[in-house]
Amino acid sequence: MAGTFITFEGIDGSGKSTQARLLAEALQDEGLDVVLTREPGGSPGAEEIRALVLEGDPDRWSAKTELLLFTAARRDHLERLIEPALAAGKVVICDRFADSTRIYQGSRSGDLRILVDNLHDLMIGREPDLTFIIDMDPDTGLARAKGRGGNEERFEDFGAGLQAQMRAGFLALAQEFSDRCVVVDGARPVKGVAVDVTRIAHAHLT
Repeated sequence: MAGTFITFEGIDGSGKSTQARLLAEALQDEGLDVVLTREPGGSPGAEEIRALVLEGDPDRWSAKTELLLFTAARRDHLERLIEPALAAGKVVICDRFADSTRIYQGSRSGDLRILVDNLHDLMIGREPDLTFIIDMDPDTGLARAKGRGGNEERFEDFGAGLQAQMRAGFLALAQEFSDRCVVVDGARPVKGVAVDVTRIAHAHLT
């Protein structure tokens, strides 16, 4: 029996990582076999690429170079973790996937969306079964993200303008892929958001 692939998307600081973790915990408590992972990352090779793309100066890479790095990380992640887990009938919950590349690299520097989609079709070829887009005001999300500290702030360092552009992109993506995308208001208490996410996931899994 094939597993279920659930992803979480949204701007930096939207709370998607927290919601991915809470959903994984809720489903595990119900006895489901769940794999919680993230992108970029999720496999040893992809985690090495994560450091390259999330740390350092904002201008370290062009959008096209980022696209190649993210795709390489995703391919390794897919081969080594996602596809084997789904083949074993597990629920895979991933913090970001190809939709983030469609938005962050596909629209940040001109219009690279066609290139992003072509490379995705060639090298990845898989879409999630269900995608949660956690929506958040860009200024609030950026303040949250910058308040976390740490070294992985390269995209946050592009500033609020990029976050606003990315939010609009994710909302447009939800309409484009309305068969699998659900927009959830993240500007609420964490537990309230988690209740909605779990309810929607249950409806999809049953």
